[in-house]
Amino acid sequence: MLAKRVSHIKPAPTLALTAKVNQLKAQGVDIVGFGAGEPDFDTPDFIKEACIKALREGKTKYAPSAGIPQLREALAEKLYRENKVEYKPSEIVVTAGAKMALFLVMLAVLEEGDEVLLPTPYWVTYPEQILLCNAEVVEVPLREEEGFVLRADLLREYITPKTKMLILNSPSNPTGAVIPEEELRKIAELCLEKNILIVSDECYEAFLYDGENFVSPASFSKEIREITFTVNAFSKSYSMTGWRVGYVACPEKYAKVIADLNSQSISNATTFAQYGALEALKNPEAKAFVENMRKTFEKRRDLAYNLLREIPKVSVAKPKGAFYIFPNLRHYSEKLGSDLKLADYLIEKGRVAGVPGSAFGAEGYLRLSYCVSEKTIEEGIGRLKRALLELQS
Repeated sequence: MLAKRVSHIKPAPTLALTAKVNQLKAQGVDIVGFGAGEPDFDTPDFIKEACIKALREGKTKYAPSAGIPQLREALAEKLYRENKVEYKPSEIVVTAGAKMALFLVMLAVLEEGDEVLLPTPYWVTYPEQILLCNAEVVEVPLREEEGFVLRADLLREYITPKTKMLILNSPSNPTGAVIPEEELRKIAELCLEKNILIVSDECYEAFLYDGENFVSPASFSKEIREITFTVNAFSKSYSMTGWRVGYVACPEKYAKVIADLNSQSISNATTFAQYGALEALKNPEAKAFVENMRKTFEKRRDLAYNLLREIPKVSVAKPKGAFYIFPNLRHYSEKLGSDLKLADYLIEKGRVAGVPGSAFGAEGYLRLSYCVSEKTIEEGIGRLKRALLELQS
């Protein structure tokens, strides 16, 4: 008999879509897939070689549950240098990806009946993890006409005596929205005033466009730092999605418990993969690699945005970060009854695949990842346009 806590759980729709597209491609079907939430760049050779070296040196045994000391020290240096937040290595826990870090944070602090504020559209995993911890999801709906940017005055409307946590994801998956520093500060100060914990998912910090600057909420003050969990990973910035190395930085009273949870669940993040992550932080070539990706994604963002704006009855907010764009196709999805049916129609008739917005709490939208070539973007959005116009006719 299954536990009640898993009765609601569903497979991640982004992974399911990628699997479906790959299956169709293996059958020889010509399909353009915009579903993958990972860079199309290969992991740099210097990171691979560091991992290979670690394997050859026998670094294949258990590691400390919080991570190898060298990596935690390098992360503390990175957070101080780039994010302007001072953490001791003992306040950092290395996990099997940021997804695991988020889950362990929630396990450590959420209890039955706690409410978690979740700006919507949201990344698909957040509500599932909240519910697995027997807490309650409180959606805070964001507006397309405001660029899907969270505001403190909006957030205040959803706070109750049961509010325990706010999840922030800026730049956002799926919208690419970036909260301006002034607004982010107001949000953090509101959480401090109301004694609400902040989980800041910073996995897309490297990908900002139009001159935007990244800001970590924990950098605003010592008091805000004390209520903030800074979560990040090597997956996006260094194109290491399959390596599964992430981390959380937070006050030591929390970090110790999270490390214990790590110990009792997976023991430790893969030992030799941690040496690859360490090289990502230390190697002087890494900065140029990340910047090249950022510039490439910005060009692709511009192309995708301009092409989508040419489709009749489609609106789209211009993303300021990450590598997703989130067009509003409600005019077309309503003709079929749902965006799930529209997504299936686009695959079957248009040979183009994106993730339906309902997976992110936003019915009628479609998430497109521009982690593909400019030629593929042109072809894929061309197919999308033709399929939609055929549906309208």
